[in-house]
Amino acid sequence: MEFQDINQKLKETREELLTTLNDLSRDQLNARRKPDSWSIGQVCQHLIKTEELYVLAIKRGLRSNEDSIIESKPVELLLDRSRKLEAPDIVKPTEEILEREEIIEQLHISRVKFNEFLNTLEDPSVLSRRYFKHPAFQEMLLIEWLESLYLHEQRHIAQMNEIKDGFK
Repeated sequence: MEFQDINQKLKETREELLTTLNDLSRDQLNARRKPDSWSIGQVCQHLIKTEELYVLAIKRGLRSNEDSIIESKPVELLLDRSRKLEAPDIVKPTEEILEREEIIEQLHISRVKFNEFLNTLEDPSVLSRRYFKHPAFQEMLLIEWLESLYLHEQRHIAQMNEIKDGFK
């Protein structure tokens, strides 16, 4: 997938996420379907932390001055929610209760920082030639990191919609 296409998908997915949060009360944002599951607010915390770490991972991958040829990864598997993935501790949410406005502001800030970083790239094609180790896919091209970010967000939007369905 091309850099511009991925950027468009990132925007569209974030808009969908924000729409998913519309009209949710504080209680709905912080309700859990099961004691060992995440609330919608916690899912959002996870997405914010993940996006922040993606910037660091891509920066590290760009430090290499050597082009690499590695096999493409099936990042679309992130959409398969029947495949359970354990979040690394560093991106797990806290127990903190957040207001919807706080969550939206933090999502906005993390995306602004992400976009600011992307805008510093003189030649985005380098993302297709460099890689960094991903927790689920191992050695992965940086362009696939970008693609996996919006797919990861789509995965969690589906999770949030399941949680919302439990409110009915």
